[in-house]
Amino acid sequence: MIEVRNLTKRYGDLVAIRDISFTAATGQILGFLGPNGAGKTTTMRIITGFMPASSGTVKVAGYDIFDDSYEVRKRIGYLPENPPLYGDMTVVSYLRFVGRIRGIAKAELGDSVDRVLHKCGLTGVTGRVVGHLSKGFRQRVGLAQALIHNPSVLVLDEPTIGLDPRQIIDIRTLIKELAGERTVILSTHILPEVSQLCEKLVIINEGHIVVEDTLENLTREMSLEQVFLTYITRDTATLRGTPAEEATA
Repeated sequence: MIEVRNLTKRYGDLVAIRDISFTAATGQILGFLGPNGAGKTTTMRIITGFMPASSGTVKVAGYDIFDDSYEVRKRIGYLPENPPLYGDMTVVSYLRFVGRIRGIAKAELGDSVDRVLHKCGLTGVTGRVVGHLSKGFRQRVGLAQALIHNPSVLVLDEPTIGLDPRQIIDIRTLIKELAGERTVILSTHILPEVSQLCEKLVIINEGHIVVEDTLENLTREMSLEQVFLTYITRDTATLRGTPAEEATA
C-alpha cells in the first residue's frame, strides 16, 4: 500500500532525512519509531504531501505522491502532532467544513459526519465549541477530520502526546479499531504504544533508517526497549566513529 524509496530532504546544508526507504502493507499498523529530532515528522509530512522531498519517491496504492498528488491525498488521512482545528467552530460545523474541503458530495456529507462522530466517540459533544473541549476530545476531533473522507491510509504523528493515562487508553483503542482495512503509520517515540499497537517496526535515527522488521522478529530475544537502545546506540556510535563494542558495553 505504501512504498517509500530513497527519500531525502535537505534544508540548505542540513540533511533532515537521507535515503529513507520502507514499506507498509495493506491493513498493517507500522510503528515509525525514533528519538526526538530523528526525522519522523519530516518523513510524515512528505508522505502526506505537506512538503516536497529533495529526492526519492513515495507511492500510495501505486500512485506517486509527487506525480499524482491529488489521487494520493484522496487516499490519505493525516493527524499531525498538533491537529489543524478551528477553536471557534462547533464539532459538527468543523467536520462539515473539512468534509467540503475534501470534496465530499453535499448529499453524502451528513452521513460522513455522522459516521466519524460515532467512530470517534464524539456524539455527546457535537454542538460543543472545539476550543472548549478537553485535550482528549480535541484529539478525537483531529482523528475524525482525518477519517472524514474514509481514507485507506491513516498517518498519525504522536497521536497520544500530552494526554492523560485514560485518554491515552481511549485513543489507542480507537487506533486498533481503525486498522484492518486501513494501513496505519504511527509515528511515535513512546515504546509501549508501539508494542501494544504495531505489527511492523521501522526505527529512524539521525535522519536515516537503522532497522525495518516485524515486531515479533525484533523482540524474539530482546525487549522492545533493548531493541530500540541497541540500534540507536550502534548507529550513533557508527556515525561518531566509536567502535560498536565500546558503544554497547
